Amino acid sequence: MQKTINNFTFIETSIKDVFIVEPKKYGDNRGYFMETYKESDFNQAGLNYKFIQDNQSKSKKGVLRGLHFQKKYPQAKLVRCIEGEVFDVCVDLRKGSPTYGKWEGVVLSAEKGNQFMIPRGFAHGFVVLSETATFCYKCDELYHPEDEGGIIWDDPGIGIEWPIDGEVLLSEKDKKHPSLKDAKIEF
Repeated sequence: MQKTINNFTFIETSIKDVFIVEPKKYGDNRGYFMETYKESDFNQAGLNYKFIQDNQSKSKKGVLRGLHFQKKYPQAKLVRCIEGEVFDVCVDLRKGSPTYGKWEGVVLSAEKGNQFMIPRGFAHGFVVLSETATFCYKCDELYHPEDEGGIIWDDPGIGIEWPIDGEVLLSEKDKKHPSLKDAKIEF
């Protein structure tokens, strides 16, 4: 199901509370303009978040970041790609959720301007599909480095279908994450 509110279309995914957000672009021969966030429209769509921190990363093709979460201070995230293209993924870690351990993914691109709204209680990650990508995160909780957690990106128990073409580039930290089964994480 989807609903359009002013300049945003909110598309429900197969996981409750996870949305793909498509902002309307107004363009002509000079370029384009679009709203990327408007609190009143998001609230009207039922996405009542108070974002308090913005983050940005730049990565080259094949870089996979994730799957990350914070244990005591979980973050809801509104994410988008402002240069290039990524495959973005979230995994449901909410205790008692009928979709616990299930994943949802979407290709986010600067060209489309689409976004992914991920609530608290999810692991998150992405892989870069273009030569480079600049990725932005709007978060409703501060980043706490001592509170980091992770799940291995290729956990067969989750079965994410990453569209990877070539070598996967991981941080040392991301190479060492446990499986979901071994992590025993529930929010």
